[in-house]
Amino acid sequence: MHFKGFPKEGLDFLSNIIINNSKEWLDDHKEEYEKYIVTPNKAYVEEMGEHLQILVPNIHAIPKVNKSLFRIYRDARFHRLDPIKERIGIIFWQGATHRMQSASFYMHYDPFEVFVATGIRNFKAPLLAVYREYIKNDVKRETLHNILESLRDKGYTIPEAKYKRFPLGLNKEDTHAYLYLYGAMFAFKIFEPDETFHSESIIDRNFKVYEDMLDLHQWIYQLTCVEEITSE
Repeated sequence: MHFKGFPKEGLDFLSNIIINNSKEWLDDHKEEYEKYIVTPNKAYVEEMGEHLQILVPNIHAIPKVNKSLFRIYRDARFHRLDPIKERIGIIFWQGATHRMQSASFYMHYDPFEVFVATGIRNFKAPLLAVYREYIKNDVKRETLHNILESLRDKGYTIPEAKYKRFPLGLNKEDTHAYLYLYGAMFAFKIFEPDETFHSESIIDRNFKVYEDMLDLHQWIYQLTCVEEITSE
């Protein structure tokens, strides 16, 4: 399956979901969904997966729903009035843990933005505990700080810290102690859904982002390996 870019009709489809957000509407437009969303997404996963193997040979790039492709449906328990997602998420992850708690390369898109990121967007409690213990090591903490500063210098964005209070017993005077306040660790860049997005060139542009962020990915992967060991 050859990837030719994300079709403009796909963004039109997502725009229509904003107006017609219901399971009934999606059921009536299944053919468009398959043609303009599912098919190009699968082709993108296959193509980008081959590229990412250059950086991470054991990367998971699986063109299936609940693997590299996210479900189009939200959790019905909390979204009865808007059960359909207006944005499309795609993820490539490394490791044996759940994809959302693994070092990953990520993208989502909607009619307004293309969000490209590397890292983990939310630490669940077990991984947060491991992260805070992990960065007690001065070298690991300084390495992460230097990686983040390098990414900022290249024009990438680091999210704001989640917490305002330091963990109990922490020496707030430690160099780069601010890292303890994070509840996630990732970097990202946002693009407009431009002509590059609608062409094969999106592969090269996104790959360049992921390549720039490889040091962050590797740092996080080492963190998740520790988490896997401690959870056994």
